[in-house]
Amino acid sequence: MGATAEQYLQQLDAGRRPDLPESTAGTLRLDVRDEGSTDHWYLTISDQQVRVARSTEDADLVVGADRWVFDRMVNGELHPGAAMLRNELTVQGNMRLLMLLRRVFAGPSDARHPRELGQSAMDARASGRTGTDPREELS
Repeated sequence: MGATAEQYLQQLDAGRRPDLPESTAGTLRLDVRDEGSTDHWYLTISDQQVRVARSTEDADLVVGADRWVFDRMVNGELHPGAAMLRNELTVQGNMRLLMLLRRVFAGPSDARHPRELGQSAMDARASGRTGTDPREELS
């Protein structure tokens, strides 16, 4: 298993995140429930940066779920939208910020950007390779 949500949030770098839209700004509070207690994580997103604090302050979006749900989202095993539709998490506030969690969390360690996969497929066709798997390494 990969990192837990707590481990990931504790080490989340406050540097620039080019994968976040430049024009997006807002605050998210993650209410992580575990065995009768709740941990609160407060994320401030602006200028393609994410700052993390521990706070119960009001936020533009409040997301609540059991610890295992956040752990799976951090590791790219669960999409926030799918979790919401299955009632595995609750949301209150600005819903457009919910999709930012997918970009804030790291995702699977072996994930590749769709453009990279597409480029690999195009390169394979151009070189006359017959393999159908665009993830194959090019020689």
